[in-house]
Amino acid sequence: MVTLDLRRLRFLRELEERGTLGAVAAALDYSPSAVSQQLALLEKETGTRLFEKAGRGVRLTDAGRLLAQHARILLAAAEAAEADLAALSDEVRGAVRAGGLQSAARRLLVPAVARMAADHPQVRVEISELELEQALPELRLGSVDVIVSDEYDGHPRPRPAGLEFTLLHEEPLRVVLPAAHPLAADGGEVAIAALRDDVWVASDEGTGHYAMVVGTCRALGGYEPDLRHRSGDADVQLELVRVAGAVALLPAMTLPPADPALAIRDVAGAGTGRRLFLVTRDAPPTPALTAFLAAVTDQAARLR
Repeated sequence: MVTLDLRRLRFLRELEERGTLGAVAAALDYSPSAVSQQLALLEKETGTRLFEKAGRGVRLTDAGRLLAQHARILLAAAEAAEADLAALSDEVRGAVRAGGLQSAARRLLVPAVARMAADHPQVRVEISELELEQALPELRLGSVDVIVSDEYDGHPRPRPAGLEFTLLHEEPLRVVLPAAHPLAADGGEVAIAALRDDVWVASDEGTGHYAMVVGTCRALGGYEPDLRHRSGDADVQLELVRVAGAVALLPAMTLPPADPALAIRDVAGAGTGRRLFLVTRDAPPTPALTAFLAAVTDQAARLR
């Protein structure tokens, strides 16, 4: 009779998802040799060849892929059992690992941490700043419990199976200009087409914000923007507007309440906006996660 170790099954599932021993080691905070040792023990326990050489690395055999599928089911069942047991306790305790993009971390997640510290001091909350492209795989694998994701009008995000998306907040996008920009003078709406000759700043290529800026300039202006500056930090983008004369298109949540060096204007024509979502695994949440989700939702309501 084969006895399967859940911890080693987690290594197997991580290898299936991440592809290399080095990536598994980095994700789980082990050395590559320790990961290799654990997987070798799993192979010995099952008496089945689970891996084969592939260049300098390894890949799963058919048996390895089959066991990885069962590992996902077993690990999900173990997570559900832990949540059910935690629900029997009169005290909310445990850990919550949350991630999100910079503006969401600052305006939603950090205030929720303070709320949890006051209301549920036995809950350990960990916050990481993550872009959606990085966060979704971590959520699916259980490295984080909840993320705050964004989605721009006209640029839908992927919704992988096994994850639950809950609308949290909606906000408009604003054109941000240097205060001395000619289009800033009258305080009215600014047409994207009128910014054809300006230098733009956006987040890194491959992010939702980058795709939105490029797509908006194409759709509303009919041109490819001169995207000379790129940063995932909204404060850096704003500084490039102030000092370097760039222009930006940013969600309201990322903007300062008042700044004499900036002109913040509505976008003329078609409305443009951003939606924020709470994303969790499609599984029963622990009491600690339920409390944290409520704290984030309350904070979003305050912003509205």
